Amino acid sequence: MSDFENRLKKNAKHRFAWAKRQGLTAFRLYDLDMPEWPVAVDWYAGSVHVMEFPSRRKLRDGLEPMRAEVRRSIASALSVTFDSIFMKTHEPKAWGEAQYDKVSSTEKIVVVEENGLKFECNLSDYLDTGLFLDHRQTRARVKAESKGKRVLNLFAYTGSFSVHARAGGASETTTVDLSKTYCEWAQRNFALNGFEPESRAHRVLRDDVLAWLENTKERFELIVLDPPSFSTSKKMGRRFEVQRDQRWLIDTACSKLSPGGELYFSTNYLEFELDDSLKPVEELTPRSIPEDFRRTVHRCWRFTAAAPVATRA
Repeated sequence: MSDFENRLKKNAKHRFAWAKRQGLTAFRLYDLDMPEWPVAVDWYAGSVHVMEFPSRRKLRDGLEPMRAEVRRSIASALSVTFDSIFMKTHEPKAWGEAQYDKVSSTEKIVVVEENGLKFECNLSDYLDTGLFLDHRQTRARVKAESKGKRVLNLFAYTGSFSVHARAGGASETTTVDLSKTYCEWAQRNFALNGFEPESRAHRVLRDDVLAWLENTKERFELIVLDPPSFSTSKKMGRRFEVQRDQRWLIDTACSKLSPGGELYFSTNYLEFELDDSLKPVEELTPRSIPEDFRRTVHRCWRFTAAAPVATRA
């Protein structure tokens, strides 16, 4: 038995019991625990998603020996078949390279549960599955704070924050993403939970997020802002970089808050440094990192709009 298999078995014994108590069917089992086994292993309702984070040397020498042992160890430790294991490789992207292109057309779709809600995940066709497990804590927080509020979800991906907000009693949700694929996916996630995929009060908008944010006259009590580290989409007609453009982005988003409203801003760009001119109420990292993640995989801050000042009669 390899050290990796031994660690995976040990983690799984604790993690499956923990996840059952939490009502989760998608969670992390192994998070680059040992440097010699640089993989992240996630459980998705009976299937396993593996992301490799190889060193340059391993990329040069070839991944197949490690990949074969990881696959064998997972099958043994978790009692799953090889065809239930989906392995992908994370490689740093250069400017101009698409982040969300298809890598397969297998369409291995599973439905997972989180916080009483259901989400469609695709384990085979994209680098990411459709649900960022590391944002689970913030999604729960948004659900708890959404009752009666107008909620805006920007760079919404497959709409999981919007589903949580709607389940939490949001009076309105506006879900904005440029991708037709992800907007349709968000609508399916709404339907999975018994919500109308779209209505006047609960909209899914396919649009250039930056242009839409700049031009909208609407105001919201709660905004979720989780932008990509960078984007070179030809449809957007501009090059976006979160480190460089953060001040404009956050200031513009905050200007769309109603008095007393809240903005949750997060980024998975771990070299990110918040501009000194920006004044968040608090940084939520590491409280926003779930228990099943060993590493800091994102950073998260809460901003608020100034509450109205009471005047004497």
